[in-house]
Amino acid sequence: MSGTRQHANIPIFIPHLGCPHTCVFCNQRTISGHGDFDLSRVRDEIETALATLGDCRHREIAFFGGSFTGIDRGLMISLLELAQEYVRAGDVHAIRLSTRPDYVDGEILEILSHYAVETVELGLQSMDDRVLTASARGHDGKTAERACESVKAHGFRLVGQMMIGLPAADGASERMTAERIVSLGADAARVYPTVVFRNTALCRMAERGVYRVLPQSEMLERTADVLEIFARASLPVIRVGLCASENLSDPDTVWGGANESAVGELAMSEVFYRRIREAMLRVSLPNDGVIRLFVPRGAASRAVGHRRANATRLCREFSLRRIRVLETDRLQGYQIEIMCDN
Repeated sequence: MSGTRQHANIPIFIPHLGCPHTCVFCNQRTISGHGDFDLSRVRDEIETALATLGDCRHREIAFFGGSFTGIDRGLMISLLELAQEYVRAGDVHAIRLSTRPDYVDGEILEILSHYAVETVELGLQSMDDRVLTASARGHDGKTAERACESVKAHGFRLVGQMMIGLPAADGASERMTAERIVSLGADAARVYPTVVFRNTALCRMAERGVYRVLPQSEMLERTADVLEIFARASLPVIRVGLCASENLSDPDTVWGGANESAVGELAMSEVFYRRIREAMLRVSLPNDGVIRLFVPRGAASRAVGHRRANATRLCREFSLRRIRVLETDRLQGYQIEIMCDN
């Protein structure tokens, strides 16, 4: 097999330019790493990224980090025109953007349809009005639903972004949000356990004890719950947690919350643990205490768990001596098979 990458984004960060709101969790300047925006640098950023992508099968210029459809209309069109140049030249295949649900309407989507925009990512965060109000999102769940429906009606791929552990949220509201993302026809999802950045309203709430930062175990449980909903619907989750490059380890940047860069791996490991345990309850375990566990290609480390936590836990629960983990191409996602040589 060749090492050709299947997909790559060329991220262009547009920090907070299009958004008059300040959500309680938002410190966009911090997480994007950009305090200002210079249109003249965008071409250089694209060229630099293209030089590193090799024979990637599908390349997209991705406008992230702000509310793209809420920025100055002239700037938005200038950026789309620039990206379109690279599509026409065959250097990239499509354009992707992220925005807020309340900055999506028929006029905006008609503009986007004149360009090679393939995917619109909506920062939904929650579909629960209580959570949206407590997080100062500035819109309600109906607005988010209409935006999703409109994006799909205009023929774009929809990615629904949601968060775990927002103010006023609980496991039920998060599961409801995941289920609504599925039912509204999303093509993929991103899941972001909440990080408490310094110099945000959420940080001040946490310092006053008004907001409770989820313990890691609860955060992983709740994240795994929504991952299971997406997995049952065969909806790809293209990201869990913020990237390690987003200053998560810097105590001057992050006050607390899900600032573990491996949070996605840990949450996916929790899903595997649940699947394996359920399967073990249904089979007759061998007398010699050794089982063979088959998992999808590339999933062995998630199935075994961080520092073999899943394997250790399962061996203890089921009085096993050893779990042999084998990868296979016939399984996908969180599918697993257990074989016992009795």
